[in-house]
Amino acid sequence: MNDKQNLDYFLQGRLRLRQSAAGHRAGTEAVLLAAATREDQQGRILDVGAGAGAVGLMAALRAPRSSVGLVEIDGDSCALARENIATNALDGRATVYEADVLCAKSRRAAGLIDEAAALVLTNPPFHEAGKVRITPDAAKARAHVASAPLADWVRACLALLAPGGAFVMIHRADALAECLAAVAGRIGGVSIQPVHTRADAPATRILLRGVKGSKAPLSILKAIVV
Repeated sequence: MNDKQNLDYFLQGRLRLRQSAAGHRAGTEAVLLAAATREDQQGRILDVGAGAGAVGLMAALRAPRSSVGLVEIDGDSCALARENIATNALDGRATVYEADVLCAKSRRAAGLIDEAAALVLTNPPFHEAGKVRITPDAAKARAHVASAPLADWVRACLALLAPGGAFVMIHRADALAECLAAVAGRIGGVSIQPVHTRADAPATRILLRGVKGSKAPLSILKAIVV
């Protein structure tokens, strides 16, 4: 193993994941997002902003009748994702797409097809430039600090989602208004599930789920405490 990488285990050891020791590393948020995948999910799942592949590969293990695409812009992270696919014997079911999801031309060049995914999972960069201190590590900064408005990220994700497909995003709880604005008019049947670190503390994250083309109303789900 490269001395700048760590080997982490998810799903009680079912998934072995090499991650950069210095850059962004997946954790609880990845587990929560992947857990939104139904075990009977079929068709194509896309993990947008995949990093080393934690969310998408956990989704692949949860839903054995699905195939998975890992969409990531950073070349080093894509290399790790390809290694993680091989390490977990998912070569026949998982593919890495090295692309800027915000650019339709880049998506097409990588082989991504619009409206072909049955499920899109995404953990977008949470923070706005100028509002947080940016790390000098370029890959980590890219994972944490948005280069474009959240609405642009959501629009790109939904371009890849088939009509009737599900979209699931994890984000900061204090960004709820921005999240709802980003999906307004684009998906329906939106549900919001608050995530708390303690039962007596405010939510720190939300899981937002919706269906492309649905006209169902918004709902608030029972909170998760982790």
